[in-house]
Amino acid sequence: MVAGAKIAEVADDEFNEIVIESGKPAVVDFSAKWCVPCRDLEVILQEMASEYDGRVSFYKVDVNDCSRTASKYSVRSIPTLLFIRKGEVFDQSVGSVTRDTLSKKLRTLAEST
Repeated sequence: MVAGAKIAEVADDEFNEIVIESGKPAVVDFSAKWCVPCRDLEVILQEMASEYDGRVSFYKVDVNDCSRTASKYSVRSIPTLLFIRKGEVFDQSVGSVTRDTLSKKLRTLAEST
């Protein structure tokens, strides 16, 4: 796992242990370096990661490097966000998402734990 400021990159072989088995609420960003909408969304996610620090964990999965995990969660389009609660997918978002929409989803995720 390569940690950034608030969003940690996760590889196929560690995804289950780090994200699912932790039991903590999490947002997983499935993206790729070449994807412009993904980079735009990452700016919003960095802000949200700071705002929800300690309440929600944020992870990034590069679909080019982690095809097993992307396939397991049927990620067919990027960016895709998975909202994980108690080890299960609680909600998801495909494509660009506004800060307001993301904020609402995060509030629901943080409050439901």
